[in-house]
Amino acid sequence: MAWDSNGWQSTTSPSDEVNSTLVQESRRAFMSRVYGWMFAGLWITGVVALYTVSNKALLTFAMEWRMALLLAELGLVFALSLAAPKLSGAVAGAMFIGYAALTGMTLSIYFLIYTAGSIGQAFLMTAGTFGAMSLYGTVTKKDLSGWGSFLFMGLVGVIIAGVVNIFMRSDMLGFVTACACVVVFAGLTAYDTQKLRQMHASTGYSAAATISIVGALTLYLDFINLFLALLRIFGRRR
Repeated sequence: MAWDSNGWQSTTSPSDEVNSTLVQESRRAFMSRVYGWMFAGLWITGVVALYTVSNKALLTFAMEWRMALLLAELGLVFALSLAAPKLSGAVAGAMFIGYAALTGMTLSIYFLIYTAGSIGQAFLMTAGTFGAMSLYGTVTKKDLSGWGSFLFMGLVGVIIAGVVNIFMRSDMLGFVTACACVVVFAGLTAYDTQKLRQMHASTGYSAAATISIVGALTLYLDFINLFLALLRIFGRRR
């Protein structure tokens, strides 16, 4: 604001207001593409999981080769994350869809462990929690970058606890680990949402499809891990 003979006048020029509007529209379009890819990935995962559990031959394959499928998933995640700048949008999209399909195959086993009703309940709880935390990451004025180190340490902790529990087979440790996972991945949802918005700005508000897909993968992983944690806590076993 500046003072002249007519009183306080705004120093914001029309061009600044136009640029601000364009930036906001660009960010909204970017996040819409991110969520669009993420929801498409979740849909593919769900369809593949249901198809796998209903097909005896495919289910047998998924169970027998589960470790190989998990390693393939891990490879796709690293390849997509690390090689993203060199990939075209079509290749990145195909890799993301392939990852979502593989995840559906590996998650199909949970239909044999938990009731369909509890799986649906866990999904709705996940959707509500994810939506609330993602909204918080969008609207908050607080810088969430400080959460990064805390969440990373929490993630390392739950991974170590999970590996230890493979050998201990402790229900209590499994429950505590699942509760910690809920906290970690709920926090990561807000943190990653804000980080993606900042990343879009740091790239000069680029509309590159690859950036959107990598962002979708990040939020997709938060959603899936949050879902699995809630399922372990509230799921009813067959």
